[in-house]
Amino acid sequence: MTRAIYKPQVMTNNSDFITMGHGMKGLFNVSHFTAGFIAVLVGYTSSIAIIFQAASAAGGSAEQMSSWLWAIGLGMGATTIGLSLYYKQPVLTAWSTPGAALLATSLNGYNMHEAIGIFMFASLLIFICGVSGLFDNLMRHIPQPLAAAMLGGVLLQFGVRVFTELAADFTLVGSMLLAFLVARRLLPLYAVPLSLLIGVCVVYSQGHINSAALSLATAAPLWMTPSVNLQGLLGVGLPLFIVTMASQNIPGLAVMRANGYTTPASPLISWTGLTGVLMAPLGGFAYNLAAITAAICMGSEAGKDRTQRYWATVWAGVFYVLTGIFGATLVALLDAFPSAVVMTIAGLALLGTIGNSLAAGLGDEPSREAALLTFLITASGMTLWGIGSAFWGIVVGLTVYRWRR
Repeated sequence: MTRAIYKPQVMTNNSDFITMGHGMKGLFNVSHFTAGFIAVLVGYTSSIAIIFQAASAAGGSAEQMSSWLWAIGLGMGATTIGLSLYYKQPVLTAWSTPGAALLATSLNGYNMHEAIGIFMFASLLIFICGVSGLFDNLMRHIPQPLAAAMLGGVLLQFGVRVFTELAADFTLVGSMLLAFLVARRLLPLYAVPLSLLIGVCVVYSQGHINSAALSLATAAPLWMTPSVNLQGLLGVGLPLFIVTMASQNIPGLAVMRANGYTTPASPLISWTGLTGVLMAPLGGFAYNLAAITAAICMGSEAGKDRTQRYWATVWAGVFYVLTGIFGATLVALLDAFPSAVVMTIAGLALLGTIGNSLAAGLGDEPSREAALLTFLITASGMTLWGIGSAFWGIVVGLTVYRWRR
């Protein structure tokens, strides 16, 4: 991905230096740094356990699991940094959480080499879907209110979770919520990082940090030669492709569209698919566009200037690379903090995005019914035939939208 990461420029006048200085200012912006950190923190804490389950289902050894973490972190970091810098828009990639859940329940009976073959097959299908333009054509037919409603449904659980956590730990979550509300009034750009800082201080004062679990250890890549099992390709690889496209890439692009970013879809899908093909022998599987965590890097909390918010995803890419290299340390660090801290800071960081999504989705009266159905179905979390609620929400909403028109 050399072209995506590096674009040589010849500075011939003062405006070039001004542009470069503006970019460096964006790189060292506190809001960008914080949004990128929180996005990676939420992404890993919400589903990293499922990755371990998937690796275990294929009989993965400790060295192979370490390689999985290395490949996933480096692959997501490279695509996130490269695509964000190339398009100057916030592009955040991730692993397929529904895909990992599918693998955790479907890889029993397959060895690691057959699992690698399955990963390559699914990623190759994603790549073909991207370069053929099929995905881009599909997204052009999804109206903006429905995309916004689906985003609101995807994120609703995070906003609600703040208050369920408040009931469970009033002191910790209440302190974070109060700090957020006060900072939103006095220092709005620093509301999220200050809330996180207060949360860490409260946890430390309560003695709830499990420092004994912390250790410094690096992950290492390990080549695993793929082998072809036709039953596995059709029974696991094809569903992995469908679940990743329907439950991850469609919501991921909808998040970008709902926030006003018009990055072409086909190159994004193509690059994630190609990365999956290349990284599969090291344990990388089903790279795709992020949805929930991407919203953290696209809202107002990620910076006042929306044209500079791609620096938030660049920071996320840096943290991805670090989590890949220090995979074992990451697991210990996440175990050291109560989950309430992570879930609360995620919900607070997404409050503005949830409100904007509901306003955009339900504000247009002719499409309100379709958007409402999209929102409710997506928020329900229902799963049919292994495909998540975001896909069914947009399918039902789009059907009603076209029928009413």
